[in-house]
Amino acid sequence: MNRYATTKILKTASYSNNNTTVGTQYYATTRYPEIPLDANDIYVVTDFGDRLDLLANQFYKDVSLYWIIAVANPNETTLGSINVAAGTQLRIPTDTFSIIQRFNDINQK
Repeated sequence: MNRYATTKILKTASYSNNNTTVGTQYYATTRYPEIPLDANDIYVVTDFGDRLDLLANQFYKDVSLYWIIAVANPNETTLGSINVAAGTQLRIPTDTFSIIQRFNDINQK
């Protein structure tokens, strides 16, 4: 899943000398949904060498869904990093369909 597929591309508004609109394109801020606790969530304790993308591949068969694990564990993960310390307990949400649907909904507006 390309999590940026639904992210809007915006353009800065500036005008050139001949009154034509020019500007720089940029992506709108990507927002992530809250991921509520679920009775079906899986809890794992990480080992040396575990990374969020490898865990996503193991549980979801898709490395690009590592962000779901990161968002579900804000106190155990570092923003912008896929690395996680050995011995860290992580919650692995299982309802990825609903999570992805909420992600798409809040980023299409």
